[in-house]
Amino acid sequence: MDSATTVIIAALVIGLIYGAVGLLSGFCMMSSLRGWWAEGDGRLVRTYALAMGIAIAAAQLLAAAGLVDLGKSIYLQPSFSAPVMFLGGLLFGYGMVLSNGCGSRALVLLGRGNLRSFVVVIVLGIVAEMTLKGLIAPGRIAMVQATQATVTANSLPALLASAGLGAVPARMAAAALLAAVLIIFAFAHAPFRKSPGQIAAGLIVGLLVAAGWYATGYLGADDFNPVPVTSLTFIAPIADALQYVMLSTGSTLNFGIVTVFGVFAGSLVTALATGRFELEGYRSPQHMLRSAGGAALMGAGGVMAFGCSVGQGLTGLSTLSLSSFIAIAGIVLGTGAGLRGVLRVRPLATA
Repeated sequence: MDSATTVIIAALVIGLIYGAVGLLSGFCMMSSLRGWWAEGDGRLVRTYALAMGIAIAAAQLLAAAGLVDLGKSIYLQPSFSAPVMFLGGLLFGYGMVLSNGCGSRALVLLGRGNLRSFVVVIVLGIVAEMTLKGLIAPGRIAMVQATQATVTANSLPALLASAGLGAVPARMAAAALLAAVLIIFAFAHAPFRKSPGQIAAGLIVGLLVAAGWYATGYLGADDFNPVPVTSLTFIAPIADALQYVMLSTGSTLNFGIVTVFGVFAGSLVTALATGRFELEGYRSPQHMLRSAGGAALMGAGGVMAFGCSVGQGLTGLSTLSLSSFIAIAGIVLGTGAGLRGVLRVRPLATA
């Protein structure tokens, strides 16, 4: 079996597991922040924090052992545009609130029979493709070219190493500190400690991020046909998956596309097996317009930010990339604007 096929099989398994866990646990950054800020329930945000901590620790251990070169990923490039990434994060975060979930959550809910998520996935994929290569792309490229900068330290370990610490100690110190803070934050919450399902979800999702790095960075390593080093992310892969469905002749499957299919399939099988499958639709035209508008913001913003709440919030963060911290800050602030304050997205009238 060649390396490309091995990576495809690994992507399918990772996607299936993520879809099942996402459905059973409600894993979602937007739901986590809404539960924490608006409803006073901090369990889901602790699940996300635990996943972050595990992803960082596992990914950095893989890198320290020489199994995966995280420097080959898109998150650790020597130059990037901080303003564009931050703006993209803001747009994505606000779009999440409008659509009531991110791209990965939409795939999970679609597998459960939520037809609203079908609209979200389609619109998100189309606008993401427009921003990557279509009508919106020239504007995005112009903004990036006008604001990008080359940095001497593009990650937290590199920043510590530039202060005189050795490369390996810098990596271990940064990873240990950040992972410990996130894991302690998670388990400091008594209701979370009493929620074995949420603990399991955080552990599994964090390990799935590391599994993605291992699959593409180690199993996919090939001198003649190397696989791009990446892990869980959903904006560009959803766009690529839609394109593959329409124009598969002459196209090839990749890790991202198969992960998207796997998440949907994993959620669908789990929903059918557990009796959770139920068709749902929009309550009103206004509801559909809001949801589609949020999906468009996520598609454009996710491309600008180089990832989504999973692609940057977990996968990008696991590389300890400085640009990922900028994108995550934008996503959290954009989500906060949609959940609280004068820009808060208010409930639609049901009548």
